[in-house]
Amino acid sequence: MDYKEEIRELREKLNENSRLYYELDAPVMSDYEYDRLYRRLEDLEAGHPEEIAPDSPTQRIGDKILKGFEKYEHETPLESLQDVFDAEELADFCAKLEEMLGETPEYSVEPKVDGLSVALEYRGGVFTRGGTRGDGRIGEDVTANLKTIRSIPRTLPDKLPRLIVRGEVYMSRAVWEGLNELREIAGEKPLANPRNAAAGALRQLNPKIAAERKLDIVIFNLELADGKAFETHAAALDYLESQGFPVIPHKTLSGTDALQAEIARINDEREAYPFDIDGGVIKLNVLSKRGLLGSTAKFPRWAVAFKYPPEKKQTKILDITVQVGRTGVLTPKAVLEPVRLAGTTVSAATLHNQNFIAEKDIRIGDTVTVQKAGEIIPEVLEVDFSKRPEHTAPYRLPETCPVCGAPVRQDEDGAASRCTGAECPAQLLRRLTHFASRDAMDIDGLGPAVVKQLVESGLVRNAADLYQLRREDVAALDRMGEKSADNLLKAIEKSKGQDLSKLLCALGIRQVGEKAAQALAVRFRTMDALLSASEGELTAVPDVGAITARAVAEFLKQPQSQDLIARLKSAGVRTDSALQPTGGAFSGKTFVLTGTLSRFDRKTAENRIRALGGKASSSVSRKTAYVVAGEDAGKKLQKANELGVEVLGEDEFLKMLANAEGVKE
Repeated sequence: MDYKEEIRELREKLNENSRLYYELDAPVMSDYEYDRLYRRLEDLEAGHPEEIAPDSPTQRIGDKILKGFEKYEHETPLESLQDVFDAEELADFCAKLEEMLGETPEYSVEPKVDGLSVALEYRGGVFTRGGTRGDGRIGEDVTANLKTIRSIPRTLPDKLPRLIVRGEVYMSRAVWEGLNELREIAGEKPLANPRNAAAGALRQLNPKIAAERKLDIVIFNLELADGKAFETHAAALDYLESQGFPVIPHKTLSGTDALQAEIARINDEREAYPFDIDGGVIKLNVLSKRGLLGSTAKFPRWAVAFKYPPEKKQTKILDITVQVGRTGVLTPKAVLEPVRLAGTTVSAATLHNQNFIAEKDIRIGDTVTVQKAGEIIPEVLEVDFSKRPEHTAPYRLPETCPVCGAPVRQDEDGAASRCTGAECPAQLLRRLTHFASRDAMDIDGLGPAVVKQLVESGLVRNAADLYQLRREDVAALDRMGEKSADNLLKAIEKSKGQDLSKLLCALGIRQVGEKAAQALAVRFRTMDALLSASEGELTAVPDVGAITARAVAEFLKQPQSQDLIARLKSAGVRTDSALQPTGGAFSGKTFVLTGTLSRFDRKTAENRIRALGGKASSSVSRKTAYVVAGEDAGKKLQKANELGVEVLGEDEFLKMLANAEGVKE
């Protein structure tokens, strides 16, 4: 590839990943891969400086300012660090510093926290404001969000006129896992990793979100201290610790061998830290020597970040198991011969789906190469076919759910295989949360956290159990109480009156959202009619295509689905619809039927009016379009005449119906 073309492609790829990483918190590239591509771009631009463009990622320090935040100007620029990737590059860095200083200096070695860099400013010992790094000079003022982080001291023992420290905001792995569990229950997209979860919360305009994410911070640098002087970085960190700051673990060392050993130790023990790390930081300890060396246009000359490569190792697949997720997706996992990887012992790895297994031809007994994706989830990279045992067989996911035994269906795009069981225990949390959501039964107060408690306490095993809950059981739940229990039970009772369309949406049938549920309710009017409908009749419904019709038919014929519907009906949940079609020939028109009709009963007539988009009312008003008068019509006919409402005889009404039903909606 021509170097100009390669520079252009690298620039576009890195800029797009930066946008996804910093602005959308949705990375598609590992940090290590990004850093390697960044290094390649630096090398190419160094050889061809005429190709350096203003929008090159090498010409800026960090992320850009999001709209809605006030700007935060850093008095001391928050610089990023030059990366090194192996022992040789680290030795070169040390050799250059020794040459410039004329001695073997002392270094501080620290873990490199994978979070969001911020500055905290104190005046008179009181936390006054804080901002993100931004481009190193201008960041975002996120003071309100930072005040929700409990580990940030609001006041300090020493009342210095001004103090500015730099730290890394992070989310612990435990909090991240718990948050993703609730997001999965609610049907929301999981957060990619703790770093992006923390960044997304800190850069929200609503501080409540930051508080809910339970963020934390670790301080790794003193930027400014009026009235205080320190000879070394280590002494400054010790002082900050005495003031109540959570300070980065650090060691003071000299010599390349000692640095290499400490970098390796940090990597081996990375799981012991409460935060994720992606490397180690080596920086001069004596502060005056930092001043002598200064900085380049972008990096300090006195520090580097050693980036750990994704560790890869070979191991054997002992078995393949299948887990059923809360959305019904079957996820295969490889049971591995335990192997040490990125500081932890790995004994399992995700195999994603059937397509992934088939593409790589992964079989039980294979020797495979594994690595941690994004430093968190182990995954299988490739099979070593030279080590494959004889008589192995291709692996296929089961055709029935391993949890409830219901049939498994593959998505139309072929990516995921799903359990179709309406009462599958593995899907209970997700199904109940969806059942209670606003577009479904709209049960106020029944969110993911409450649902989780109801399930874990054994009070609810399917949606029908919600209508059997007792006040004392609900009140006993954590953070509930009698008033909250009363409100929740009232909301559950109220939901019994929801239209059939809401119930259809609440059942969680694949492909059936609010619009399709309404179309089905309008067409079939009752759950009994829908249960007896053929797939062909379902397909003929507007807004219900062949794929949706098949999903509905398959769901309704399952014994689990029929049992759930029967229990809901028995509990008093409404199973008919009063929805009016939109766009029909009678749309916007109100009919009142009075007297005795000889050709059909009143209920049948009203249903035909509704099917055409009209409204059937029991009282006559100026808004009434037509009064249909049969034999022995009484006061309603009299009032229609008084108000000038058009009156139709039975024959006229039948003719109007016939003409309207011939109109294509």
